[in-house]
Amino acid sequence: MTGEKIRELAQQITLVENSASGSTELLASMPTPSAHIVGITGPPGVGKSTSTSALITQLRSEGKSIAVLAVDPSSTFSKGALLGDRIRMQDHALDSGVFIRSLASRGHLGGLTGTIYSVLKVISAAGFDLIIIETVGVGQSEIEIAKMADTSIVIAAPGAGDGIQAAKAGILEIADIFAVNKADRPGADSTVRELKGMLSMASGAQSSPIWETPVIPTIATDGSGFVELSAAISQHHDYLVDHGLLERKRIGRIRESLLARTMNDLALQAQEIEFQRDIAGQCATGKLSEDEACDLIRNAIKAGQ
Repeated sequence: MTGEKIRELAQQITLVENSASGSTELLASMPTPSAHIVGITGPPGVGKSTSTSALITQLRSEGKSIAVLAVDPSSTFSKGALLGDRIRMQDHALDSGVFIRSLASRGHLGGLTGTIYSVLKVISAAGFDLIIIETVGVGQSEIEIAKMADTSIVIAAPGAGDGIQAAKAGILEIADIFAVNKADRPGADSTVRELKGMLSMASGAQSSPIWETPVIPTIATDGSGFVELSAAISQHHDYLVDHGLLERKRIGRIRESLLARTMNDLALQAQEIEFQRDIAGQCATGKLSEDEACDLIRNAIKAGQ
């Protein structure tokens, strides 16, 4: 992309992220996202950003154009973000085939921003082959990434209990690919075996043919394993197409966006009603029970007050 095109894309993302004037018309003019969307998640400290950078290097060697959305934690007070993930990807800053954008989570639960679908729509319209979403890494609510990505990659690292924690967090269900990063460290082989064993038990309960989740050892610092990781991403995309699942994924993204926007609008209305009528204060003094307060807010929303 030219510098002018990059600036235009950045401005469009800012427009829709802030729901500014003109964003509705812009989004209405754009088609449903068609780029292959890859989500990268995992607990803090496993090397998600370094792995993302190594994956970009591999994909670029294959001639693919890449956009990266790095979702950073926000300050509870300022809503700003550290943007640390972007700092770790400076090797690609001058590559015209790579676009990197950090998005602040702005307090949105689940590690993804509330406007993620709109941003994906804008970036896909720019013609990138793949869009990578790298999430905050906030634990169990990382499952939200599966609702937005076509292919979900979970990064793990050697360490006791990784597999058990993955099962507890529901990560086994959302991972289309596991990458065990820092595979040169002690314990990596056992982590790979543990994950493969748990995945084997999970797939054994399925009666119909399913995608067999690969577990790929990687070393992000030297690029080892990323040829295999890139191949697995392509294979998973082909699997989705062959089984008619890609369109289902894309419809699911739209559904999640519609529900999220509707729920946000209702939450704002409820907040305004509560503030205007001091409903929480009435609960605190015993004038209203919490059930009565909720009914009052619901009825006020229905009445358009």
